[in-house]
Amino acid sequence: MKVAVIGCTHAGTAAIVNTAKLYPEAQITVYERNDNISFLSCGIALYVGGVVKDPDGLFYSSPDQLAEMGVTTKMKHEVVSVDTDGKKLTARNLDTGETLEDTFDKLIVTTGSWPIIPKLDGIDLDNILLSKNYNHSNTIIEKSKHAKHITVVGAGYIGVELVEAFQQNGKKVTLVDSVDRILNKYLDPEFSDKVEESFRQKGIELALGQTVKSFEGEHGQVKRVVTDKGTIETDMVILCIGFRPNTELLKGQVEMLKNGAIVVDSYMQTSKKDVFAAGDSCAVRYNPTGKAMYIPLATNAVRMGTLVARNLAKPTTEYMGTQGTSGLKIYSHHIASTGLTELTAKEEELDFDTVTIKEHYRPEFMPTSEEVTLKVVFDKKDRRILGAQLISGADLTQSVNTLSVCIQNKMTIDQLAFVDFFFQPHYNKPWNFLNTAGLEALPKLVKDPVQV
Repeated sequence: MKVAVIGCTHAGTAAIVNTAKLYPEAQITVYERNDNISFLSCGIALYVGGVVKDPDGLFYSSPDQLAEMGVTTKMKHEVVSVDTDGKKLTARNLDTGETLEDTFDKLIVTTGSWPIIPKLDGIDLDNILLSKNYNHSNTIIEKSKHAKHITVVGAGYIGVELVEAFQQNGKKVTLVDSVDRILNKYLDPEFSDKVEESFRQKGIELALGQTVKSFEGEHGQVKRVVTDKGTIETDMVILCIGFRPNTELLKGQVEMLKNGAIVVDSYMQTSKKDVFAAGDSCAVRYNPTGKAMYIPLATNAVRMGTLVARNLAKPTTEYMGTQGTSGLKIYSHHIASTGLTELTAKEEELDFDTVTIKEHYRPEFMPTSEEVTLKVVFDKKDRRILGAQLISGADLTQSVNTLSVCIQNKMTIDQLAFVDFFFQPHYNKPWNFLNTAGLEALPKLVKDPVQV
């Protein structure tokens, strides 16, 4: 079996390693246009902030390691065309400019995503940077040494993590977003407000509800960010607007969403036989709604990449879908979310309700007992849990993983009230706060059976 793999980060590495293990006789060739593989881009802010001292720890494989498994890795080779019907591809050596053709029995597309770059005046000025790969992170670190005022455009996870890192490095920081609050895709206002307040206390300027119109510079370097509400003087700009799938190679050959995300079945096969895809180049099944959505997360990528390998020869293991579960630490805030927020549930036009609790996560007689705020979104009709958000000064984020499993298994808010959790004063109360959320929701029953 001849296997060609295009791209080697999270999904690619998982697919390659597992394919090599499961099919020792397979001839595997990897095409990667960068000069490194398997970079953990989720760690960029930690690297920029100096928390991670040795960047080698942000790579979980290498061409040498893959070679030991019998894999041929062609670095700095960009695949320029793919013929899925003829099962052949053409790649260009980025060092020499030479092209080569190859054939395959199975194709694995793990081309990932790329930052959205707006077409604005001044976008090509020096010191307007992206944050996606290892080379980007090194450029950010080097150029930020000489910058006094850094502006981050985009208040998603990557944006807010970089803002914290720059502030802790002693920089003046401005965070710009066209929406009027940060992290709006992941958190409802009562959660994002707490992070915004921490940013303001640290002297970070929040330019929210402002749309960037252009960039102005001097001597070829950016000096100003022009928004629809004013001008921000700056030395450096990081664009964190979002990502789009890298799928031009297969355009018109396989089914895609409108944004170009490849649609795959439960076994990671595209609409074209023997062509598989995984990771940020793909749509995923979002369990809270049952729809195919674009949710580029490393967790989704490694699962999908692993499943590609397991299903390469024949359908073996089905994909279970995702809840889009994610976590974040900003200053003293430990935050996690899964599934739908109240805002996204409204956008989906669902008939839902919510329950929010604020309580101490363990007995108050303990030396410390931080408060936790937990919000659960659930369907009014069938009481199925649709989403949850949590914030606390203590690290209680693993509880959201529990709620992710609840969503995946279609559990109800009423069942959550009586799920069996252990009690030990170091960790929780006799009623775990997850139970408490369920108990608080019981009176919201249209017809509470206890009252009949």
